[in-house]
Amino acid sequence: MVRLLRLLPWLLIALLPACNRSAAPVPVEAVPAKPGYFQVDAATAGIITGTIRFSGVKPAAALIDMDQDADCAKLHQNRPVPDEAVAVNRNGTLRNVFVYLKSGLEGKAFAPPAATVTIDQKGCWFAPRVLGLQTGQTLTVTNSDPVTHNIHPLAQVNREWNHSQAPEEAPFTRKFLSAEVMVRVKCNVHRWMRAWIGVLDHPYFAVTGPDGKFELRNVPPGTYTLAAWQEKLGTQEQTLTVTPSGKVTAAFVFQGE
Repeated sequence: MVRLLRLLPWLLIALLPACNRSAAPVPVEAVPAKPGYFQVDAATAGIITGTIRFSGVKPAAALIDMDQDADCAKLHQNRPVPDEAVAVNRNGTLRNVFVYLKSGLEGKAFAPPAATVTIDQKGCWFAPRVLGLQTGQTLTVTNSDPVTHNIHPLAQVNREWNHSQAPEEAPFTRKFLSAEVMVRVKCNVHRWMRAWIGVLDHPYFAVTGPDGKFELRNVPPGTYTLAAWQEKLGTQEQTLTVTPSGKVTAAFVFQGE
């Protein structure tokens, strides 16, 4: 017993280094970062506006005979319907031109909008003929006609899909996950029906209307390639620079025959 008491101080000294050693750090598993969406500074954002004009002889619109579907023909009082693949406005401008920033936003990610974009099947046509939406944004498909339609986007980058929609059938939704300009849309039931969808990973795009004008707002300062696409006349591009809080005006002229 006496011998054990004499050894006790030495045993305590031997144990001290072990007590002082800290436990080895436990590796922490990396947590994937959330998408870092780019926030535009409203104080320095600019605007791009412009007009799409047509030069030359206005092409005659092809006439579509819808007699293969009596219900479609009745919607147009049994008259041939012009298919305006090149839609020239009265003021000499073009509508249904898709205008967008093709480059200059690399490295910036933008949150998909909460608002939905709708394409309707009405009068045995797709309406609108040309539309744009952002990756991840909801596309709603409706059928306002008394006939069965079919919407078939012929996507090359995104997943191709094909959906028939009967009269009074509830709308359905789809999303495109990758940028793709442009996606051709057809109806497998009515061969004359066609539309085009521009899918971008940013919000800077527009489709010209009856005045042939377009406007891109809230654009960060920078140098960009601005593109204008028309289904028959092709694509034109311009390089432009948006200065802080600046306004840039661009003009495109598409030539006919």
